Parts: sequence; C-alpha cells; structure tokens
Amino acid sequence: QVHLVESGGGLVQAGGDLRLSCVASGDTFSTVIMGWFRQAPGMEREWIGAIAWTSGSTNYAEFPEGRFIISKEIFKDTVYLQMNDLQPEDTALYYCARSKLSSAWYGTSSSYDSWGQGTQVTVSS
Repeated sequence: QVHLVESGGGLVQAGGDLRLSCVASGDTFSTVIMGWFRQAPGMEREWIGAIAWTSGSTNYAEFPEGRFIISKEIFKDTVYLQMNDLQPEDTALYYCARSKLSSAWYGTSSSYDSWGQGTQVTVSS
C-alpha cells in the first residue's frame, strides 16, 4: 500500500503556470508507474500522463499538447506535474496514482492501485 498526497493546486489566471507535487510514502519499492489524472465537474476522469518510477521515461495523453510535463525526484519519492499556459478548460481536481503494472503506461485507470485525495486547480479567464 502506498499513501499519496498531492499539493500545489490553486487559482490561476489563464496563461499562468502551476506545478503540482505528489509525495509517496509506504510501499514505494513496488512502484512501476506513477500517473496523473484529472476530473472536471460532471466529467469522466481523464488520464494526463505517466512516468516510469525507475527510468523517468514519460508518456502523455494527446490533449496537453506539450503544455504539461511530468518529472520525478526518486530520492524524495515525489513526482511533479508542471502545467504551463493553463486555460479555463484545465479547471479540475488533479490526482496522482501509483501502479505496479506496466499496463498503467497507457493510462488504464484499473491498473492503478493507489490514489491521492486530489488537489484542485481553478483557471480563471
């Protein structure tokens, strides 16, 4: 079991940037993939991207179009989501999640076994 805590959300104007953090504790040794997701009110949860825990390789959904960057500091058991040029449609609750499965690389939600509580990002126009 891994405990995940996100932080860094807030209110930002359109065009602004935010960096979200996700600190993992517990059984991080079993981690293969860390992912970021978001969910807007009334919408399905949406996968943003994933990072391989050991190598740091990343894989992204299409929609960020290069605006979002995932990184990690393995010695701090922390992953980051750098979000640039935020737009009102990016308003959502952002979650990090952990997987012990390589299938999580493509964003399959069921592949992730631990989830954080989320951090709210609100982008004003």
